[in-house]
Amino acid sequence: MADKNIVLLISCSQEYIRHTGDDEKKHSAEINRMFESISGIYLPLLNMFASLERDTIPFRIALVLPPVLCTLLADPVVQQQYINWLDRRIDLGKKELTRCNGNAKLCAVVKLGLEKAQEDKIDFTTAYDQNLLKKFSEYEKKGYVELLATCGTNIFLPHYNGMEEVLNAQVETGLYAHRTFFGETPNGFWLPELGYTQGIEKVLHAYSINYTVLDSRGLLFSETEPEKGIFAPARCDNSVVVFARDNEVDKEVFGSEGYASNEVYCNVNRDIGFELPLDKLGTYIEKGTARFASGYRYWKKQQDGTDEDNARFTDPSTDEDMYDAEAAMKQCSADASLFVKGKIEKLIKAEQLLPDSNNVTLVCTFSAEKIIQNWIEGISWIEQIYRNGVNQPVSFTLLSDLLADRYKMQRVKPYYSANIGTGYGETLLSSKNSWMMRYVRKASSRMIDLAERFRDDTGLKARLLNLGARELLMAQSCGWAKMIDDGISPEYAADRFRESILAFTAVFDSLGSNTVSTEWLTNLESEHPLFPWINYRIFSRKH
Repeated sequence: MADKNIVLLISCSQEYIRHTGDDEKKHSAEINRMFESISGIYLPLLNMFASLERDTIPFRIALVLPPVLCTLLADPVVQQQYINWLDRRIDLGKKELTRCNGNAKLCAVVKLGLEKAQEDKIDFTTAYDQNLLKKFSEYEKKGYVELLATCGTNIFLPHYNGMEEVLNAQVETGLYAHRTFFGETPNGFWLPELGYTQGIEKVLHAYSINYTVLDSRGLLFSETEPEKGIFAPARCDNSVVVFARDNEVDKEVFGSEGYASNEVYCNVNRDIGFELPLDKLGTYIEKGTARFASGYRYWKKQQDGTDEDNARFTDPSTDEDMYDAEAAMKQCSADASLFVKGKIEKLIKAEQLLPDSNNVTLVCTFSAEKIIQNWIEGISWIEQIYRNGVNQPVSFTLLSDLLADRYKMQRVKPYYSANIGTGYGETLLSSKNSWMMRYVRKASSRMIDLAERFRDDTGLKARLLNLGARELLMAQSCGWAKMIDDGISPEYAADRFRESILAFTAVFDSLGSNTVSTEWLTNLESEHPLFPWINYRIFSRKH
């Protein structure tokens, strides 16, 4: 009988959105998404770990915490902004209690949001001492968590196929950042958006990476038919191991009839930050700025066909409309039980079809971004997966635990694939955002040339080149293209992309004319304190 394994993996992504002073108020909607992630993903994850450990529930989970996210979480300025953000939420919650006075059931829902903000502040400042990365690292050392490295920024690697220097620079930056934040050399590497094309495994092998994860299409459409499908890892010609994710998970969780769509759950799209008139939100949202979520959500998800606009600017007046947190938590447990049962059944069928296998495995990946956008109970549901998995014929394991027979694995040549668009990343080159590629590819070619021409420079020129490398890494992030294609702050995304491209172009022109404004250089260095240790020579050709 084969061992049946489930790997749960949460991948996080974050663009470098950092503003201070007047810009903090101007771009509060964009900054808000970062803080929503802290309150909705990172603190709940750490609390989940503590709860499961306290109850001696066996759990093991893989996480992807990218360098940009880690940089922001470790930034004292961002940490204080988050505390101030929580204070504003707490103040808004107290005002909401006064506004809703007289409706006991509604006040009970208001208190949920208020208590969440208060608990988040205590957790962040007291329990975790504002250092979430240290706590994640502690759980990794205990063997509960596996932290995969990833690229320096959220680059879609297939777009740079043929530019080996770019691939090397992004992988090298990601690995150096991982060691800086967590003190460990990782065995596994997460490809942003699971973007793979042939040749990327050679770059990973050059940096001693042992394994990565692909979209199931990458393995199933391999030139060599995978004998065990997605139920076992395979290896490339250079012995880099590839796991294929279970592509059905996204539909099971976030599909139109997925777990997250159950009407008992909180309606993420209805928030008083969008619903109430500005004069009732006090100073929480500045006049003249874009509205954003407040965390005070009183409605359940709407049934199909319900017109949410009919209820705009009114509080939920009936039990049918109002969110019931207790009912939602019960549903989380029921849905988690169904999920575990379904995966076990799938593994049993795989075991029957693969009688010679010692192990059958399913890799279930979850996007933190999708959880935030669709399902505030998502982390609670994941906790219930572990609790419902107790005494079941399945083990929750880590990817690194499945490498024992690495050199006995089947050799494959994976196919071009991704986890975005229809599986090939086409939405990153849509009619809305394709204009970006010509600029960033040109800048990448110029950076490679600069790294060759100024191999031994120091002092001011080195600072200038380091700045250019940093701005280019930010411009290479496909997150800006995603925001534009998804319609999420598209003007902001386009402006931030242009800002980095123009900054790089200024570096290029300054080196060509042998002049530089030290004031401009210093200001931009302080505005974007990302990768302070960066060395522009990462873009050099390897000899």
